[in-house]
Amino acid sequence: MYFILSKILLFLILPINWIMAFLLIALFTKRAKLKKRCLITGIALLVIFSNHYLFYLFAKNYDLDTVPLNKNKVYSAAIVLGGFTGEGRNGKGFFSEESDRFIQGIKLKTSGQISHILISGGNGGLQKDTFTEGGWVRGQLKALKFPDSVILIEQASRNTIENAAFSRATLQKAHLQPPYVLITSSWHMRRAAYIFKKEGLDVIPFESGNPASNTQIFLIDVIGFDAYTLNQWNFYSKEVVGLVVTHIKYAF
Repeated sequence: MYFILSKILLFLILPINWIMAFLLIALFTKRAKLKKRCLITGIALLVIFSNHYLFYLFAKNYDLDTVPLNKNKVYSAAIVLGGFTGEGRNGKGFFSEESDRFIQGIKLKTSGQISHILISGGNGGLQKDTFTEGGWVRGQLKALKFPDSVILIEQASRNTIENAAFSRATLQKAHLQPPYVLITSSWHMRRAAYIFKKEGLDVIPFESGNPASNTQIFLIDVIGFDAYTLNQWNFYSKEVVGLVVTHIKYAF
């Protein structure tokens, strides 16, 4: 039930859905004052959430600072969080836009900075399916000639809390010692690192991709608007609400 409610809540908090709701009310209502208020509110939200500079300022304060790894140390494992693959209509997997998580894990392994790769990810859909992210990624690692001895797979988790709990059990079973390198996208790292530490895992945050706070800012970003920024807010909106809920969960 909690899993289903979290999916519904996610739909309700996305900025694009609020913008569309206000604009649709403005379009169809016959009440003049309500029409005006909803139109102004919808346009104002669209302007705010599609301006890259405003988004940059928020991300700069929200993203965690990068923690450099000790180049003279070999870490026992990198925990690569799922969310970088998907299932096509033919039942086969594919890499998504967040696949830099996978790439960073491979880079750390091939450079000798980690001894094992743990892929943590099951199936996050509402419907039960035989496809699991961890299972599919195992096949990709084997295709790249990574031996089974360095691959750890956790394919039961459906959210970040389960990622942490099930990863802890997997690492303990493999007798791998902390600290572990935690790999996920910059927008997800603050909540993920908090959860993993609350679940008793000593992790070093290792962001994948290019953090929004690391982008160059030009004049067009200050005065212009774009759909990509609106989409980026969807990720951060989910994370902010998720972080608040997570703090409440662990407080009680």
